[in-house]
Amino acid sequence: MDRRSFLRTSALGGTAAAASTLAAPAIAQGRRTLTMVTTWGRGLAGVHDAAQRVADVIGAMTDGQLTVDLKAAGELVGAFEVFDAVTSGQADMYHGADYYFVNQHPGYAFFTSVPFGMTAQELVNWYYHGKGHQFHDELGQIFGLKSFLAGNTGAQAGGWFRKEIKGPEDFNGLKFRMPGLGGQALGKLGASVQNLPGSEVYQALASGAIDGTEWIGPWADEKAGFQEITKFYYTAGFHEPGAGLSVAVNREVFDSLTPAQQKVIEIAAAEAHQWNLAQFLSNNAAALRRLQSAGVKVLEFPQSVWDAFGKAAQETLDEYMSDDLFRAIREDYLASMRESSGWLQASEGVYRRERDRVLGF
Repeated sequence: MDRRSFLRTSALGGTAAAASTLAAPAIAQGRRTLTMVTTWGRGLAGVHDAAQRVADVIGAMTDGQLTVDLKAAGELVGAFEVFDAVTSGQADMYHGADYYFVNQHPGYAFFTSVPFGMTAQELVNWYYHGKGHQFHDELGQIFGLKSFLAGNTGAQAGGWFRKEIKGPEDFNGLKFRMPGLGGQALGKLGASVQNLPGSEVYQALASGAIDGTEWIGPWADEKAGFQEITKFYYTAGFHEPGAGLSVAVNREVFDSLTPAQQKVIEIAAAEAHQWNLAQFLSNNAAALRRLQSAGVKVLEFPQSVWDAFGKAAQETLDEYMSDDLFRAIREDYLASMRESSGWLQASEGVYRRERDRVLGF
């Protein structure tokens, strides 16, 4: 389906076209302003920082000739409305987690994370030296977007619970916040899965609207304040072992930029990815110690739960294999992950094991 044609002829398309006239990139005396909408509430630790980093680097690298007006979730459109805002021209670009948009195409999940998927290093291996970016661009062509990785949380925690999880049956009936295909997999264990924007999660947990939540990891979770509500914390999860964040630019807007400006956006996104990954990883250990000092009980899921996660994850991914593009992305993703994992285990894996033994870590 030509989604851009659909938007132009639909009621939404009519509204968006009018908004597009108002939101067109401002150009004055050689300067241009792009409006960026995000899936993040203003100030959300790490994720909003990544969006701001992209905006700041673009401005700095162009000496202000190209600036980005960042609108956090709810300031122009809602968190889950940014995709349509950019494809329709209401905004020029978005920063977000692409797995929020699996209803547009399930292949978008691979550019954030899929259950039992890639670590952060494996993801960039595939993205920059495999076919990852090519597939991201192929998806973007369907929807009129030009996309780039632009942040990474590293391995995410399994989440916060009101009680210990002793077996797969404990998920039955549990109201739990988890987006993407990981959430769909958790639903196969009987959980009532909720997909909430990050800025709404604390209130939902505090009110009892949900029984538990995953968010990111110790640093961002501590900033969000979940330890004020519950004390059971699982530090390893199956759903997001290296969650990528993305910038997507309306393709017509991107094509109207000079080649130098296009390259600036690409470089700013790549720089934000590495900067953001280091931000999360450098803050998590100290935050975890603080959480433990505050009485948080740090736990690991039992083997039976990991096995149930694995079965549900494979069933979830298999359900989309009738889509040719999803199939192509998944097969290439798995082949790259197998190669990267094999070398990392044989080299870095052995080294870290022996280093930690020798140094007594």
